[in-house]
Amino acid sequence: MNILQGRIVAITGAGGHLGRVLVRRFVEAGATVVAIVGSEASAFDLPFDESREAWAYVADVTDEAAVCETFDAMAREVGPLDLLVHAVGAWEASPLSDTSLRAWQNQLDVNLTSTFLCFREASKHMVGHGGRLVAFASRQGADRGAMEQAAYSAAKAGVVRLVEAAAQEFQGHITAHAIAPSHLVDEAGEAGGVLCDDVAKMCVALATPLGDAFNGQVLRLYGLDG
Repeated sequence: MNILQGRIVAITGAGGHLGRVLVRRFVEAGATVVAIVGSEASAFDLPFDESREAWAYVADVTDEAAVCETFDAMAREVGPLDLLVHAVGAWEASPLSDTSLRAWQNQLDVNLTSTFLCFREASKHMVGHGGRLVAFASRQGADRGAMEQAAYSAAKAGVVRLVEAAAQEFQGHITAHAIAPSHLVDEAGEAGGVLCDDVAKMCVALATPLGDAFNGQVLRLYGLDG
């Protein structure tokens, strides 16, 4: 199945549970995959197909200089980016009265600021030929905030607004999409969550012409608990 043959796809958070599934699905779809990971150890443990060209970069996606350097290197060494799937994220819960400024800032940095930085740099390399930007919101960001999750809820709501703003700004030349799953699971039947593989399949579908119909939208994937 080479529906994305010749397409260059960057995946952040590629070393995580969801990221690894994304890498596998995009490789199977024929894309040239650029994995962005947080450590060199993660780069050596990715599900790449040895018969296909694949790339890995190590970067802290909350650091502006590191993000700029990484996307510039991708453009030079791999080619013009067609799709970014930003799968970096973090979750933490605590009562509002016990939430430290540091914890609040960390949730915004990892979930929202990293999305802004990666969207901004990816879009710079898509201006001439178009592309797609995909980020992950959540039920807490797409529908309503959850108790004892003020920082996470606010950050994910910010992701939704960022996607909507980007979609309007680029007028369909570059599309932007938010996927909002309830909690992710690796195996079917795990406490009613959403399979990472189902999320990855949706991301692959968004990379095809089907994605045009969902520009600026929040695509909700809720399990039985949602």
